[in-house]
Amino acid sequence: MIIRAAEADDAQALAAIYGHHVLHGFGTFETEPPDAAWMDGRRREIQGYGLPFFVAEDGGRVLGYAYAGPFRPRPGYRFTAEDSVYVAPDAVGRGVGRAVLSRVMEACEAFGLRQVVAVIGDSGNAASIGLHRSLGFTDAGVGRSFGFKHGRWVDIVWMQKSLNGGDETPPTGLGVKLSGS
Repeated sequence: MIIRAAEADDAQALAAIYGHHVLHGFGTFETEPPDAAWMDGRRREIQGYGLPFFVAEDGGRVLGYAYAGPFRPRPGYRFTAEDSVYVAPDAVGRGVGRAVLSRVMEACEAFGLRQVVAVIGDSGNAASIGLHRSLGFTDAGVGRSFGFKHGRWVDIVWMQKSLNGGDETPPTGLGVKLSGS
């Protein structure tokens, strides 16, 4: 398995992986799967900020992806990102999520970020919660019944990981350049 930057040619695979989770899971609160063009636009947006968007590939097939996007569109949040990670259903449990998210975290640290936030759909999502814990994320809270999907209320689990000393010192560099900041 190799981890590499996502490219335009990956859009169909990204859409298929995400679409499965939209239709069958609670990791995202979307209810209609976006198409490949939308997914490629998301990839370009994330990479346009200088932030990581990686895929895990094996034998020429994309097995999963992860990225870090701006946490919120206000300048005070420019040193914080929110991660996302999705794995093809037939690749779950093979270390794909860990491999690709680890690479994203390394890139976030190199970028100079101070915090990465995970907003995990469904407090029963043991796989994602466990993955984030294994990478050093800590619990930051639970939002009860923040969304309604597949006929039930769904919680969100907030987790976070400090990078580059977290809040021990003031940040250096410019952080994520957001429009209007």
